[in-house]
Amino acid sequence: MAQPQAPHPPLTGTQLAIGTVAVSLAVFMNVLDTSIANVSIPTISGDLGVSADQGTWVITSFAVANAISVPLTGWLTDRIGQVRLFLASIVLFVISSWMCGLAPTLPFLLLSRVIQGAVAGPMIPLSQTLLLASYPRAKAPLALSMWSMTTLIAPVAGPILGGWISDNISWPWIFYVNIPVGIVAAGATWAIFRNRESSIKKAPIDTVGLALLMIWVGSLQVMLDKGKDLDWFSSTTIVVLALTAIIGFAFFVVWELTAEHPVVDLSLFKKRNFTGGTIALSIGYGLYFGNLVLLPLWLQTNIGYTATDAGLVMAPVGVFAVLLSPVTGKLLPRTDPRKIATAAFAVFALCFWMRSRYTTGVDTWSLAVPTLIQGIAMAGFFIPLVSITLSGLPGQRIPAASGLSNFVRIMCGGIGTSIFTTAWDHRTSFHHAQLTERASALDPTFGQSMAQLGATGLDASQRYSMFDRLVTQQAAQLGVNDLFYLSSVIFIVLIALIWITRPERAGASDAGAAASAAH
Repeated sequence: MAQPQAPHPPLTGTQLAIGTVAVSLAVFMNVLDTSIANVSIPTISGDLGVSADQGTWVITSFAVANAISVPLTGWLTDRIGQVRLFLASIVLFVISSWMCGLAPTLPFLLLSRVIQGAVAGPMIPLSQTLLLASYPRAKAPLALSMWSMTTLIAPVAGPILGGWISDNISWPWIFYVNIPVGIVAAGATWAIFRNRESSIKKAPIDTVGLALLMIWVGSLQVMLDKGKDLDWFSSTTIVVLALTAIIGFAFFVVWELTAEHPVVDLSLFKKRNFTGGTIALSIGYGLYFGNLVLLPLWLQTNIGYTATDAGLVMAPVGVFAVLLSPVTGKLLPRTDPRKIATAAFAVFALCFWMRSRYTTGVDTWSLAVPTLIQGIAMAGFFIPLVSITLSGLPGQRIPAASGLSNFVRIMCGGIGTSIFTTAWDHRTSFHHAQLTERASALDPTFGQSMAQLGATGLDASQRYSMFDRLVTQQAAQLGVNDLFYLSSVIFIVLIALIWITRPERAGASDAGAAASAAH
């Protein structure tokens, strides 16, 4: 085992600027790829001669591989080193992106996406670690603010950029765009961080823990991605996947808590700050990401927006997120991070409450205002909660903690998406049934409506068909309003979870100090 190294001094001047840009570019490229392919699935499926349902595996394959590899970050870091692992992730991500663009068949594309997802896993956790270690202890919040801007903007930019590329160029370019970005990020990373490697220790490989992790995470991710298509638990496939995930998870927890060299350090959940911060961040992210999928879907299916226009409605969220994230980073050393996170959750609640009052005649301004305000919440979302999560941890545990926290967050994002899309279907059906109960000749309002439609020259079947379309649209509107309102309530409840933590002041937190010593 290598001897412990003395902490590397923080970067300064041009080196600090280049290092920050390098890490941020890598993160942006990574996060962008989780959403850029979503709107291009019909185009990819048609070009490769497969069904749209088969095409969705382009998303699923990446998500499964990524979800499995993220919590392995700490384990891999111990054996490879932070800088080497981060650089390898970028280079392999570029190569796999190139393979995705060249894919002549769906199986080749899926293989490339699996590789891409797997090598992308350590990139986000290590980006946090490298950034924190590059900044002086007192400026750790500023480092987190730079990191959060990329992770907040990329999911919004992905669908817009993906739709534009598919419509105006060709779908392989949604992957090719990673190549120049990745080359610049890799070159800058090598130039700045190559002499700041962490110590390496050779420990036995936890093959049982790794196998159990792959089994339960893979089963859960496929279940979440395919549940809606297969009508959830009415499908034998989904039932088997759910049982496999539950049993695999139970065995995984028991094994990892007793293994001498666990592949995932579950003992981190003994830390109050880590547990409270991770759960609050992950559930909040699940709500945010679920709504990020739900809002454009509702706009396209219920309000008549195109995919590009629906993506543009989401764009204003980046305005305040970019402008205020550095402000949050400067305030955090002098402010209790729980207060900033509480304010962010309250603003999120306000935004979703405003959306819960939408009607089918909603105008562009009404759509844009909550989205614009949501940027304020996003600026105070990641930074204080990541600071709380890593507070009080020694340097050598930062990569593992960051990897595990990001893993839980990513899984909650997938769970949130599945829950929201399924719940919208259920609430729409519920409201449709309630509204059609009044479709009786004995109801005077219904009778009057039918008479008015008849006066326009429509026959009986046409009148009932138009009524059904109106009811379906209104039911979908009421269903989505229910979910917006529920999101608002949950964000208020989550505030209590923030206050079970007891972080140190951000400017002197062990998170910043530990990360600075992580090398």
